[in-house]
Amino acid sequence: MADHGNTSEAGHPDMDYGAHEDTYKGFIHFTEVGTVACLAIVAALAVGGVKHAWITVIFGTILTLVTAAIGIAAPKIGWRAPAVPLVLMLLALMVMGGGAAH
Repeated sequence: MADHGNTSEAGHPDMDYGAHEDTYKGFIHFTEVGTVACLAIVAALAVGGVKHAWITVIFGTILTLVTAAIGIAAPKIGWRAPAVPLVLMLLALMVMGGGAAH
């Protein structure tokens, strides 16, 4: 019979709690960054839909993708990186003139 290393009394291998914790932390990190990045893209699309500033949408989307990659690569920065284009797009939505007059 093969040796499976450390086993509990029930005969199952012991859990690697360190690996489980690392996986959980990575999942939470990715979820935080992804959520803020999605919100930034939605805000950028709102700028395009309401203010018809599609160049700003393109800029905001590219900036969001770059900052999301930075946020994923640098866990110390995390969700704060894509929060920058989110704030910029929300400011653009509030400040920019234009849009359809009703």
